[in-house]
Amino acid sequence: MNTNNEFLSIQKLSVNPVYNISPFTLLDYPDKTACIIWFAGCNMKCPYCYNPEIVSGKGKISYFETLKFIISRKGLLDGVVFSGGECTMHKNMDLFAAAVKKLGMLVKIDTNGSNPAMVRRLIENQHVDYVALDFKATASKYAKVTRSARFRQFAETFDILNRSSIPFEVRTTVHSELLSTADLQEMINYLSDRRYRGTYYLQNIVHNTTTLGNIQRSAPIDLSALRSETIDIVIRN
Repeated sequence: MNTNNEFLSIQKLSVNPVYNISPFTLLDYPDKTACIIWFAGCNMKCPYCYNPEIVSGKGKISYFETLKFIISRKGLLDGVVFSGGECTMHKNMDLFAAAVKKLGMLVKIDTNGSNPAMVRRLIENQHVDYVALDFKATASKYAKVTRSARFRQFAETFDILNRSSIPFEVRTTVHSELLSTADLQEMINYLSDRRYRGTYYLQNIVHNTTTLGNIQRSAPIDLSALRSETIDIVIRN
């Protein structure tokens, strides 16, 4: 282990924030090889979530043990994905991201946008290289879909990212009981009105797996009817 301040600070942290580690992925960081750090806990309870054990579970792995694993992958991977759960809930995540960056590795975060202060700090300190932001629902349906009242925080996080030079994507999980075609078009219009010019990914709910709300199978939605003159809409399977 290196003995600079970042690594010594990580060693002193006594919490176990990480539920699990996926050692390799080609899918979760665009055009990069990466591992995934699954942070335990979430401040939203989306019924379609297919990680209920992570959302409701406790962390098992310390920051220090996680960092030692990442060091063992240096030279083999391009970057590290912080996912969950909700990684930005953890107050020492920015310190951990700084240590990963010290290794010369890229950092991507998957976030629901509920902690704009953390996202701003990561950007200002150059401790993040790519962000995937979950756009859960329209403002009027946000509480129903997420079981939370955090649309304002999501909107602030989106604005922070949209004003920054950090590459980021916006994505929505689609379930017909929660979002209609009209809702999705409203969300596209929201992004367009705020001059978002990136890609908007729509991803269908994962079936044949346990979800947080034991939600029923989604009926087909005519996604081909969605329109935008400025945003590239991509359907992920």
